[in-house]
Amino acid sequence: MPRNALYATIVLVLAVAAAVVSFVEGNWLGVVWVLMAGVASNIAWYYLRKDRAARAARAAQPQA
Repeated sequence: MPRNALYATIVLVLAVAAAVVSFVEGNWLGVVWVLMAGVASNIAWYYLRKDRAARAARAAQPQA
């Protein structure tokens, strides 16, 4: 797993936990945490797909 994807996944988990805590306490600030979790999820997905495409491109190149 690429390092950026790992960091984004950690941020995702922390943002979801913060959203749950905020909503349990009755604080509507949890909406911001949910939005942050969505952005972090997209970033993680982007870097995972980018790494997968790079590996496929390297595998498709002929060996010299």
